[in-house]
Amino acid sequence: MVFLAHPGALWVSRESATSHTGIPALMNLFEQLAAIILPVLVVPAIGFIWAKSGNTFDNRFITQLVTNVGTPALTADALTRIQMGAAPLIEMAGLTALCFLSFAVLGLIVLRFMKLANHSYLPALMFPNTGNMGLPLALFAFGDEGLAFAVVFFAISITSQFTIGMSLAAGSFSIGRLFRMPMIYGIAWALTVLAMGWEVPPYVGNTLQLLGGLTIPLMLLALGVSLAQLRVTRLPRNLLLSLVRLVGGAVIGFTVGYLADASPLVTGVLIIQSTMPVAVFNYLFAQYYNREPADVASMVVITTALSFVTLPVLLYLVL
Repeated sequence: MVFLAHPGALWVSRESATSHTGIPALMNLFEQLAAIILPVLVVPAIGFIWAKSGNTFDNRFITQLVTNVGTPALTADALTRIQMGAAPLIEMAGLTALCFLSFAVLGLIVLRFMKLANHSYLPALMFPNTGNMGLPLALFAFGDEGLAFAVVFFAISITSQFTIGMSLAAGSFSIGRLFRMPMIYGIAWALTVLAMGWEVPPYVGNTLQLLGGLTIPLMLLALGVSLAQLRVTRLPRNLLLSLVRLVGGAVIGFTVGYLADASPLVTGVLIIQSTMPVAVFNYLFAQYYNREPADVASMVVITTALSFVTLPVLLYLVL
């Protein structure tokens, strides 16, 4: 077992997990996987129980806080805290873009075969929950370096979702949405710092770390609250679409990493982020523009529930 810089973050190699034999080896592997998975299960469960108990949770306020303050700070902090330069992050951005292009192609083929409307279902097949679930999984599995690569994937995902995804649901495209996203400026600042080789002053770094630290817990709580409010309809069809999102994502993440001859860490992050369930924002857009919101909500619930079951297998394969 190898401990990385981030306290509590584990990068577990299969060789180290099976360095012993018999029951001790299985217990060792279970403990290591539990250290990664349980935080991502427990915190949403708290949000779920909180909402089911009738307690107040202002999802709109939390979403605005995370989107406009927490996420830009987390992005800037994660990208500047590691010592790897801008080149690996730019390479990760290219691989991520290839993943999303593949998601789009797969989605278009499946929806054409099933004779379903692209504007209603394609965003759900294209945009996984790379924030609420993908970021903490990458952090606990791979430490700060894995988090930085996962943040790149997440940044492209959320930027595309608020431009391409929203435009698909709305039926019109607006480039202005891109420049109204605070995260874009956090990314630009971080890449400038890395490219110029500047050292971030402690008072700036500590502030970013403090603000960014609220993002992942609030995301997970909001996910649990959202799941408590959604329902499943048309189970057979939405289950099939959910499997396309999860299985297709896993295959695409692995294939892109393999063909690019990426490092095991980068490939692992690509697989984790590509295999995440349908993002809740897809439901919000579908509801706002009346694009089969009940079906999209079902896909959010089904893919998230399936992810909780498949996460141990997924992490065993990528670590």
